Amino acid sequence: MNVPILQMRGITKTFPGVKALQDVTLDVNRGEVHAICGENGAGKSTLMKVLSGVYAHNTFEGDILFENEPCDFASISDSEKRGIVIIHQELALSPYLSIAENIFLGNELASRGWVDWRKTNLEAAKLLARVGLSENPVTPIQHISVGKQQLVEIAKALSKEVKLLILDEPTAALNDEDSDHLLDLILHLKGQGVTSIIISHKLNEIRKVADAVTIIRDGKSIETLRVDQGGITQERIIRGMVGRDLDSLYPEREPQIGEEVLRIQDWTVQHPQDHTRTVVHNASLNVRKGEVVGLAGLMGAGRTELAMSVFGRTYGRAVSGKVFKHGKEINTSTVPEAIRHGIAYATEDRKHYGLNLIEDIKRNISMAALPKLSKRGWVDGNQETTVANSYRKSMNIKAPSVAAITGKLSGGNQQKVVLSKWMFSDPDVLILDEPTRGIDVGAKFEIYTIIAELAAQGKAVIVISSELPELLGICDRIYTLSAGHVTGEVPIAAASQETLMHYMTKEKE
Repeated sequence: MNVPILQMRGITKTFPGVKALQDVTLDVNRGEVHAICGENGAGKSTLMKVLSGVYAHNTFEGDILFENEPCDFASISDSEKRGIVIIHQELALSPYLSIAENIFLGNELASRGWVDWRKTNLEAAKLLARVGLSENPVTPIQHISVGKQQLVEIAKALSKEVKLLILDEPTAALNDEDSDHLLDLILHLKGQGVTSIIISHKLNEIRKVADAVTIIRDGKSIETLRVDQGGITQERIIRGMVGRDLDSLYPEREPQIGEEVLRIQDWTVQHPQDHTRTVVHNASLNVRKGEVVGLAGLMGAGRTELAMSVFGRTYGRAVSGKVFKHGKEINTSTVPEAIRHGIAYATEDRKHYGLNLIEDIKRNISMAALPKLSKRGWVDGNQETTVANSYRKSMNIKAPSVAAITGKLSGGNQQKVVLSKWMFSDPDVLILDEPTRGIDVGAKFEIYTIIAELAAQGKAVIVISSELPELLGICDRIYTLSAGHVTGEVPIAAASQETLMHYMTKEKE
């Protein structure tokens, strides 16, 4: 018999000028894994912040019942006392504290005002064992991987005797191995009676672990699908999320490929701190006009390091090799030089390196090409607004105006701002590093369409992606990297996930 542990009724949350949630209903049964799906900006994270007390009970309308008792949470600490713990996409860990200190931060094991460090480390070790980590509890957080940090967050939740665990995009920054381990842990905790709510854009992961899926669209709950009732397919979830069928996950295009635009030759890069370590070894590749070229590789293969070192040497030291554009060698040793030569790089970490999150959309779009808007050292504000508005409309950036703060936008809309910024600089070559990471399937299709349009305009596009189906769906050619070496060059007609994986795991001969 399915017994609800959580019931949310008529949840409505309004921000100035925006109704983020409207009459949302959610029922979660005890001991199940319940997924919440929706496009970026649909209201998923807002709903979980309402539930966990991030937004206090007097800031929204509606009712929350947990274990059949009404809840009026004024803060996160209130919800945690009831056994509801949320793990946000941006991990809330202090890099300089130890694992044990992070686990019990704010919940210290103390007696008479003194922390019992022996007990703290012993209890931390037990919690780490529960989540499958063998790390020493005194290890600083900054010395372990992001995947392990995610597990520390779960151990921290378990220390609070969690009954309902909320995970917001838990695998967004993880590789496949760490993602699989985390999903297995969620199922293991389910076996121990822990109920979980998981927000994720990765539909294959949802289908692996979820007992039920609630779809939210435009701030409204659309439907809840349950595995035991059948009918949960990727197509059904997508239709609920975007309000329409996506006949194909990738837009159709007929490539019109021209002459070579960019060639990278014998490119070698050393690690910026460890001078004995070479992260890119004599890599050579090229991209032509109107072509979309993919870079595939496992974590640590050197894809991002290659791109960043070409774009103004923003990564690495002792960089050597040559860059040619239209057959002539060019200097890309600084970012201004790379931009001047028509090269743009959209970083995989848009929040830290791609955008100024406290600035508005207008300033973010114009920042890479201010000379185009300035005269005698002064930026024409009216022209800047006009340009930003044209991109807001053409790129379908969902925001009330170009004066909206970029940090308040959803991930998909932030990515569109990044692309708008570089498109305004009118480059000949665009290097897009994980352009769809952390965004939903509907926004992904829009990004793919933009990439196809850029290629149709004659731009040369390089796409770095950890998702092989994505590369297979949008590229004309794919290079593979392994341990810093280019190990294969595969035309799309001969490419498959198996072929790419073969080259991605191949050792340099």
